[in-house]
Amino acid sequence: MVGFDPRTMTVKTEFVAALTTFLSMSYILAINPMILGTTGMDKATLFSATAIASAIATLLIAFMAKLPFAQAPGAGLNAFFAFTMCQIMGLTWQQSLAILLIEGLIFILITFLNIREKILEAIPANLRYAITAGIGTFIAFIGLRNAGLVVSNQSTLVHLGDFTPSAMLGVIGILVTGTLIFKKVKGALFWSIIIVTIIGIPMGETHLTAGWSPVSMPNSLEPTFLQFDFSGLLSFKTVIVVFSLLLVNIFDTLGTLMALADKTGVVQPDGSIPRIKEAMLSDAIGTTCGACLGTSTVTTYLESASGVAEGGRSGLTAAFVGIFFLLSLFLSPIFLLIPSAATTGALVMVGAMMLESVRKIDFSDPSEALPSFIVVIAMPLCYSISDGICMGLLAYVFIKLLTGNFKKLNLTLAILAIFLLMYYIAG
Repeated sequence: MVGFDPRTMTVKTEFVAALTTFLSMSYILAINPMILGTTGMDKATLFSATAIASAIATLLIAFMAKLPFAQAPGAGLNAFFAFTMCQIMGLTWQQSLAILLIEGLIFILITFLNIREKILEAIPANLRYAITAGIGTFIAFIGLRNAGLVVSNQSTLVHLGDFTPSAMLGVIGILVTGTLIFKKVKGALFWSIIIVTIIGIPMGETHLTAGWSPVSMPNSLEPTFLQFDFSGLLSFKTVIVVFSLLLVNIFDTLGTLMALADKTGVVQPDGSIPRIKEAMLSDAIGTTCGACLGTSTVTTYLESASGVAEGGRSGLTAAFVGIFFLLSLFLSPIFLLIPSAATTGALVMVGAMMLESVRKIDFSDPSEALPSFIVVIAMPLCYSISDGICMGLLAYVFIKLLTGNFKKLNLTLAILAIFLLMYYIAG
């Protein structure tokens, strides 16, 4: 039912893979309420909404697509909701949820019409390899940033952070993870997160407060459930917001799915990905459900690569992750205990593994090499998967046109380039 084959897979491996993925992305259970809470939404309610939306979307990808990937509200997309839509544009959070509902319904429609699948098929092979490598650098960068090893700098944009306890814990995590991987320890990424979380207790990074209890009852969804406000949304501004969300989520999801599928080994010789439509439909339905519950856009998570690296190969991995999200409703104090620095080692190691696909890029052809390089370098520098893909696609189209290689382009790619230009020109 979930693609599990007992001849080549084991329940234990899928379980460990799921636990690794969940622990790597469990930070969203703490971060999402914090960011969305700036809009005036109830943080306790947001925790429940985040957990349930993540569970629904991940279980959908388990049973519909039978892939070992997990889904949850996107860390960048929640910032767009809170800071761009609610603060800069002046929308209420109820109006913003209404826009997310519209986006989710449109997502479902264009997925049924195979538009997202056609976009995927239009992306050239070298750019696909570059997307995998670019996401690898991006996920490693996220790990380093989470620990404070890389911080912002007004003069140089980024630089090496101070060796705070969090940064030191991140360094320990990288060393522990690398050592366990080298020793070929089963569940290395999972065990590294557990070990570093324990090490973080005497360092003051893993906070155990007096009277701490691992169990708590779920918080009510009533304050945000179906709290839509469609008033004032019939405007060009709303159209631009919906279009922007669609573009960002399409490329975020497509890029992540391509990279994860490549690491899972399910990509066919012709470059196609089995059940990709079902995978994209699950995040479209997840986004719609998330809006109803009261949380931001749901997307496939990069951290799923950590579970894939642990051997997760079927929807059983995703099913376990979905169950863990449901359990988190009752065990939130445990999951919130894991400091972000404890996942640094796992994320950096996964990034290193994903960078391997760069070897498949044809660097002998500059018209292929340059757009591929732009994808790889733009993702971490722009802190956006979608911007990296968009810039790479635009570079690919323009370079092919300028060099006279028109035959390398297809109609879908040309239409995409026009829409991307309009997107960037509109700001």
